[in-house]
Amino acid sequence: MKPPLPISAIVVTLCASVLLGFSPQARAWQNMSTLEQPTSSIHTPQANSEAQPAVNTASQAVGQDTAQSGSAITLEQALALARTNEPTFAAAVATSKTAQLDHSIARSALLPSVVYHNQYLYTQPNGAENQAGSIGMQSAPKFIANNAVREYTSQAVVTETIGAAQYSALARASAAESVANAELEISRRGLTSAVVGLFYNFIAAQSRIAIQQRAASESDNFVTQAQQREVEREVAHADVIKAQLTLQQRQRDLADAQLQLQKAQLDLGVLLFPDPRSPYAVAPSASTELPDRATVEADAANNNPELKSALATLRLKDADVTTARAAYLPDLVLNYAYGIDAPEFAVNGPAGVRNLGYSASATLDIPVWDWLATQHRIKQAHILRDAAKVALTSTQRTLIAQLEEFYAEAALAHDQMKSLDLSVQTARESLRLTRLRYSAGESTVLEVVDAQNSLTTAELASQDGTIRYQLALANLQLLTGKI
Repeated sequence: MKPPLPISAIVVTLCASVLLGFSPQARAWQNMSTLEQPTSSIHTPQANSEAQPAVNTASQAVGQDTAQSGSAITLEQALALARTNEPTFAAAVATSKTAQLDHSIARSALLPSVVYHNQYLYTQPNGAENQAGSIGMQSAPKFIANNAVREYTSQAVVTETIGAAQYSALARASAAESVANAELEISRRGLTSAVVGLFYNFIAAQSRIAIQQRAASESDNFVTQAQQREVEREVAHADVIKAQLTLQQRQRDLADAQLQLQKAQLDLGVLLFPDPRSPYAVAPSASTELPDRATVEADAANNNPELKSALATLRLKDADVTTARAAYLPDLVLNYAYGIDAPEFAVNGPAGVRNLGYSASATLDIPVWDWLATQHRIKQAHILRDAAKVALTSTQRTLIAQLEEFYAEAALAHDQMKSLDLSVQTARESLRLTRLRYSAGESTVLEVVDAQNSLTTAELASQDGTIRYQLALANLQLLTGKI
């Protein structure tokens, strides 16, 4: 039995625990320890939870509830969770929001600006006195540009600039906003494509485990049957050995399927949860029929994000050309000021002179010569616009090719699903009949093993065909803007 700790040692230990509990290093170690322990709940640091936008609160709640209960999530829930955790999509959202603010800033440049201008100006006097009307004798400043030794300015100034550059800048900001929105849609669909692929990969891994478990159970049952017939002197020991070898292979296949399921769960969990080891399952989506070709082509022409991005980029480059040409045109600046600009900071000066008043000015700057800088900027804008036209035509060709490819693959996968299901039924019936014939001594062990392999292969092919159709349909829906 260990001797009890002294009171001083207990006090020192408690103080150290309290101090370490409030230190950043201790909190970081506690967070790391929490992540290293497998758990059914997700522990998110408080700082991260405060930094998330309010619009993502519902998605985070869904993810936490799912992780805590380990319940199945749908494809829509998986997409919502991925949008809150994926950094590339978050950057695209930020770019879109800043582009909207740039549009607002460009629009505000067309409106008058108002400032409240206050200034005190002191100039060294020259020592000579001058007659300043009714104000009396005053000392003149040394700088002739200044009005008095002491000058006070307190005015509200309204300025309006009218020119082609401001309107072209607004058009360019609008086009840039369209580009940012199209790029955001491209990023969203790219993330959707990744989530859909991992989602159906997870479903396929789950189905493969069920198939391998059935195959292993079938092989185990056949080993028992072969051993019973060996005991009854109906078959040779070679049949038992062959059945055992088949069972061992099925067990290895089941272990590989379980590993693939774990990998698929982690790959999808990286996009969905702060801790990818969180337990969860997925719920397969309902099968969707393949739409007709005309509808697909119409949707692709109207809703494809790459095509919208290319068109918006071309409009942006057109606006750049207009902005560059606007440098040839003059700008009209209107200015109106109301307030005080006098030697005294007062509404009324000496001898009843009223200091409060207004002034207005109009300035027209006509560009004459800038050493061909404007002409070169116009040439640059034309070059970039020509490149945008080439990118647009390339996007159109790529869209046509992808539409043909995705629709053909989806149609073929849809047509093969019935054939694959029929193959499974045929292989299952073949295995049943072969087992009956083996029980009657009319077939060999090799025929039974071959029938088992045929059924497993047919089931795996049927499952792969279903996943292939779902992925092809998802790619087609992404291309046409349906998801």
